[in-house]
Amino acid sequence: MTDLHDAAALLGADGPFAREVPGFAPRATQQQMAAAVADAIDHRAALVVEAGTGTGKTFAYLVPALLSGKRVIVSTGTRNLQDQLFHRDLPRVLSILGVQANVALLKGRANYLCKYRLRQTVESGQFKSRAQAEDLQRIREWAERTRTGDRAELAEVPEGSPLWPRVTSTAENCLGVECPFYDECFVFQARRRAQEADLIVVNHHLLLSDLALKRDGYGAILPEADAYILDEAHQLPELAGQYFSVGISSRQLKELAADTLAECAGQPGALALLQPALEGVNDAVRKTRLAFDALPRRGAFAQLEADAGAADALEGLGNTLADLAAVLAGQAERSKGLASVHARTVVLDQRLQRVTGSADEEEVRWYEISDRGFELSATPLDLAPQLQKLRDATDAAWIHASATLSVAGRFDHFTRPMGLVDPVTLDLGSPFDYAHQALCYLPQGLPDPNAADYTVRVIDAVRPVLEASKGRAFLLFTSHRALKLAAELLADAPWPLFVQGTAPRHQLLSDFRDSGNGVLLGAASFWEGVDVAGDALSCVVIDKLPFASPDDPVLQARLDAVRRAGGNPFRDWQIPAAAIALKQGAGRLIRDVRDRGVLVLCDPRLTTRGYGKMFLASLPPMRRTRELAEARRFFARSSETMAP
Repeated sequence: MTDLHDAAALLGADGPFAREVPGFAPRATQQQMAAAVADAIDHRAALVVEAGTGTGKTFAYLVPALLSGKRVIVSTGTRNLQDQLFHRDLPRVLSILGVQANVALLKGRANYLCKYRLRQTVESGQFKSRAQAEDLQRIREWAERTRTGDRAELAEVPEGSPLWPRVTSTAENCLGVECPFYDECFVFQARRRAQEADLIVVNHHLLLSDLALKRDGYGAILPEADAYILDEAHQLPELAGQYFSVGISSRQLKELAADTLAECAGQPGALALLQPALEGVNDAVRKTRLAFDALPRRGAFAQLEADAGAADALEGLGNTLADLAAVLAGQAERSKGLASVHARTVVLDQRLQRVTGSADEEEVRWYEISDRGFELSATPLDLAPQLQKLRDATDAAWIHASATLSVAGRFDHFTRPMGLVDPVTLDLGSPFDYAHQALCYLPQGLPDPNAADYTVRVIDAVRPVLEASKGRAFLLFTSHRALKLAAELLADAPWPLFVQGTAPRHQLLSDFRDSGNGVLLGAASFWEGVDVAGDALSCVVIDKLPFASPDDPVLQARLDAVRRAGGNPFRDWQIPAAAIALKQGAGRLIRDVRDRGVLVLCDPRLTTRGYGKMFLASLPPMRRTRELAEARRFFARSSETMAP
């Protein structure tokens, strides 16, 4: 009889999952991971586990978490994965285990309807198009029937609709307990449910927001827990840098001005007093963006300071923000809304002074320009001490799981920036039979990736592979320029082309699956989080090793810090980061025990440079060939296997 408290046994051949889940196959790696997770929770330990594709890591951590009897927070990489975990995986595991648990789903506040801001938007009557007015009507009708206020319920209004920011709140514009709709607030209702839950499903953005608040002593979003399980943990080092930064953006300033204008309604004389200061802020934001025009799109703050026009514009922006704060100080007592925008103005003014102030050796100050706006940030160079301190304060288990955490069998590249000292590590690999299911093809004769005709030569080398695979391929690129050129070169191909940027990501993937013989061309966002099992995808092509952009100011500052510490930036940082990214891209190929396919790695540095061996050693153990004929034979054998 199976021990109902033994997570590994429950996932075994005699357990309830084997009996009740159609197609469930007991996997030793899944059981091993479940046992390690259970042990980490029991001992409040730090665990880092690389669970290769096909391990079934979701069940491997949910089962011991639900059996533990302790409060557990599970964090996922995206909101879509969060919804999938909460609405599909968690109910199934609860049902099979037959356990009772209070579970909750919690997202960031921008995912929930704000009734106060909805009322403001309706009363303003200002819409730039009929489509916006129609979207507002849909939101109003939905607001009357929704119980959660989670905007994911309303698929009829596009995620990118400009109305959503007008009817949701941010930490800056939320009135909190002063809001007239506080008792009906969807955000605080969701947080109350989380406070009472045994298991809470969040995403990394919310978890890091919570940690940043706790670091700064501003309270908390999440309750204390006995264990934190971080799925897709490879994303955390990069995301943590964003949330532990100090920054200010043109979007925040424009929203501040718009919200202040809205709060003037019903306050006699307020508009006449505030309008000159508001116009000053909006004009300063516009002039600042124009002053940045001659600069690179992203760079170190020193580039702004060296440009007289940009420096003057920033000084002017600071002056107008201070002027608005001064005028609002005299109006703040008139209403809760005016008090809130005054407090926001003071905070944004402090952030601007902080970012534009004197340099700190422990951080990098940088800017980024978009078509219509800008962002100014100061990012810590080393997050490890802060993350370690925050984890230690919880006295909880911290479990980090992903299919891509190690480089050539070592976890240092992940554990070091995360501040994990001597954690338990587990490298489980994948249960898939890569030796028979996959082939890695390294084309011969391709030039150096910096060659002017490199992408043309890559497409020439890839065409015969696509002919053998009959389409059914992902072509993954490290730059949008290469992607665009490849799309032009393949315009006459006999297979349907699906090109990133021509349609929403989910639509491209859906159309690709339905086509049966399509070729999808994608860049960064298609390298991970894409799951196409079955015959629709039988070939993944990667044009270059995915080294991070050399002009990234944060990366450059971190590489300089490695160099100052006596390390080798290329060996110690750039190669491991690129190897992790390559594993993510290669992981798109085999998603199921029945999948078969060819991975085409075009970058000649894999065989001509010494570091190429580290990249190849980080990939699943599939056979490798330099011969096109072998790739053709692989597809021919696959076709025979699939034939009825």
